[in-house]
Amino acid sequence: MDLARLIYTRTEEFPKSETFGLRMQLRRSAVSVASHIAEAHGRLNDTEMRRGLGAARAAINELQTQTELAASLSFFDQSTSEELLDLGTRVAKLINGLLGVLASESELPESREPANSPSREVRQLAKRES
Repeated sequence: MDLARLIYTRTEEFPKSETFGLRMQLRRSAVSVASHIAEAHGRLNDTEMRRGLGAARAAINELQTQTELAASLSFFDQSTSEELLDLGTRVAKLINGLLGVLASESELPESREPANSPSREVRQLAKRES
């Protein structure tokens, strides 16, 4: 969400000619990242959750490419593009981390439950306490 808000703020000063061009693409990609993560969280099983996170990862790659293009066209100054790319990289790492956890959990028999299942969380807490 922070990345999407930052993209909206930083694209406000784009030239008028970019209102329906790169500016809109950047905003769409940033919203898509957040939306895919939210959608993945609501999925009923790990496979579907991985699919949603994969879509979020694709959207973050798209956003970073568009950010680099905007910087090369001087729509962003260097500090802005670095700020956006750094935040995008942090988000990508979080997505990849979640995908890694889901991949390792898919080998467990209990992985048929939803990724955000309360019963899974209770079992994990019980394992930690024992």
